[in-house]
Amino acid sequence: MTTPGPTLETARLVLRPIQAEDFEGWAAFAADEEAMRFLGGVQPRSVAWRGFLSVAGAWSIQGFSMFSVIERASGRWLGRLGPWRPEGWPGDEVGWGLIREAWGKGFAAEGAAAAIDWAFETLGWTEMIHCIDPGNTASQALARRLGSTLLRTGHLPPPYDEPEIGLWGQTAAAWRARRRVDR
Repeated sequence: MTTPGPTLETARLVLRPIQAEDFEGWAAFAADEEAMRFLGGVQPRSVAWRGFLSVAGAWSIQGFSMFSVIERASGRWLGRLGPWRPEGWPGDEVGWGLIREAWGKGFAAEGAAAAIDWAFETLGWTEMIHCIDPGNTASQALARRLGSTLLRTGHLPPPYDEPEIGLWGQTAAAWRARRRVDR
């Protein structure tokens, strides 16, 4: 079964709503201690399943959610990224999480840029954030690469309310101005 929603394509990636066949990759990602270090920690398969269904359900209920990131060349599931706004979240987020084998190759920046374009243009968001643990220097560097700055510190809703996190982000106007210059 396919979750309703758009498919976005970049030079190397296909971003689409999650599908049932993505779960094995999702579960392996959730079980990887290093990949999950700043994403709430390792999750057993049963908890990963609940998170997987939450992302799928958000497409139906909210009309948006994180996309599965698929490498065009291989068809391999690389992770999930995109718009996210659970109950009690500190703002409209575009977040990311990729398998370790995809780190350092520019996939997160490429996919996040497409997701940010979509969130601002299609969802009509006027600003967006990235919720980043203070120790996650790689995600901070990616946020900077995307043109985001540290706006303030804050907390996610329970049970993820500790530790305090950095809320990075930017407005739609700043994003559009930067994109015009980059093109």
